[in-house]
Amino acid sequence: MTSTPGLVRFYDVTSADGTRLRAWTNDAEGPTVLLCNGLGTNPYAWPTLLRPDCGVRVVSWNHRGVGGSARPKDGRVDLDAYVEDALAVMDHAGIESAPLLSWSAGVTVAFELAGRHPDRVRGILAVAGVPGNTFGTMLAPLHVPPFLARQLMVGLARITTVTGHGIAPLTTRIPWTRSTTNILRRTRLIDPAADTAELQAMVKEFCTTHPAWYAKLALGVAEHSRVSLSSIDVPTTFVSGRWDVLTGARDMYTASQAVKRSRYRELDATHFIPVEQPEVVREELRMLLERIDALRGA
Repeated sequence: MTSTPGLVRFYDVTSADGTRLRAWTNDAEGPTVLLCNGLGTNPYAWPTLLRPDCGVRVVSWNHRGVGGSARPKDGRVDLDAYVEDALAVMDHAGIESAPLLSWSAGVTVAFELAGRHPDRVRGILAVAGVPGNTFGTMLAPLHVPPFLARQLMVGLARITTVTGHGIAPLTTRIPWTRSTTNILRRTRLIDPAADTAELQAMVKEFCTTHPAWYAKLALGVAEHSRVSLSSIDVPTTFVSGRWDVLTGARDMYTASQAVKRSRYRELDATHFIPVEQPEVVREELRMLLERIDALRGA
């Protein structure tokens, strides 16, 4: 095990097919929450949840082949595998059921887990992600039709599984200093209001993932259509970004309308809400936990 005092502790978990996962926790005091993170992302995308006084115990894992997690021997990366990984992390931590915090493609994992194993899920906070058909919601702020957006983004991912080997020497060696991080902020892909140091930590770790492998992970989710929402009957909150080109706010709103006990909130933000508006995420998580407690009390 390795740890950073007061921040995050890493440890290994074995998934159902034998793949070794690098799991992590903040070891904080409070109710336990399982985090289904965005593909290829890391603990540092959630700065307010890495503080000892954050009020919740977060348990999560790095995806297959990312951040110390092993690549499966058979190359298996699909939604079934992601759900198995989530269950393995829960079982290892002794979590019978928990609220789920999710971001980006992790939203699909969270809703699929809730649909298949409703007894394991108490509630869902979905941040900048839709339950399935992830690629079809991309480019929405640019008014690209969903069917065309899906074709474009899936095509780009397939190309990257090949070309990523050529660009990896560049992406994995970028020196992420405050200066280079500020350049990224100026592209407007990430809200310039994001804290430089927190953004730097997230991006530096993210870029250690091989681009071709990241594209393979994304395609594993892209092949899954919309997750059925009719069976989801736990308190749920959707938080979208008005300027998000990777997950359309309109699609998140539509999904929220199909879920019982749902709350929807739209922010002036991009796809990277956890690091752009971390206090808002923390507040929405607190309110979700209160709704879960109220329902259980009733």
